[in-house]
Amino acid sequence: MVGRFIVFEGIDASGKSTQARHLAQQCQGLFTFEPGDTALGGELRRWLLDAATPMTPETEALLMLADRSHHVATVIAPTLASGRHVIADRFSASTLAYQGFGRGVDREKLRVATELAIGDCRPDLTLLIDIDIETANERRARNHEDRFESGDAAFHERLRQGYLAMAATEERWCVIDGRGTFDDVSAAITAAVAPLW
Repeated sequence: MVGRFIVFEGIDASGKSTQARHLAQQCQGLFTFEPGDTALGGELRRWLLDAATPMTPETEALLMLADRSHHVATVIAPTLASGRHVIADRFSASTLAYQGFGRGVDREKLRVATELAIGDCRPDLTLLIDIDIETANERRARNHEDRFESGDAAFHERLRQGYLAMAATEERWCVIDGRGTFDDVSAAITAAVAPLW
């Protein structure tokens, strides 16, 4: 029996990482994240997040996809094949949101490159933990050394709208209101994933 693959997406400070870890504990699945949850990925993450290292949006996208390709081959696919569930903090939709909607890289080209990176590995469900930019800003102190967190409000709004557009047009997505309490959001997630078990 193949495990289920559930992905959490959302803008920074949406609470997705906390909820993803919680769900992994509940279902005894593997929690993993992108970028950086392998030895190679850790090196790529260091370059990707360092705002002091200049790179084009295309370079940023290709480094993300390199991390994802390695992640799928060495962590996600083998774990699913073993029958264990995988709960991931970010996957392919992040590239479309951040480098596509956020940075302006051609989204169709990103989709083609993503196909190469992930092969036939697809989430059974993508949970978008959605919060507005004002709520996100109240929850976090912006890290100006982080390439993505240091983006301005317009950048983060483009990400949010990109995520919402994907959720509205693609299959196997569920939008969860991330503004509630931890328990409220967790209960909504439990209801959304219940049919998969």
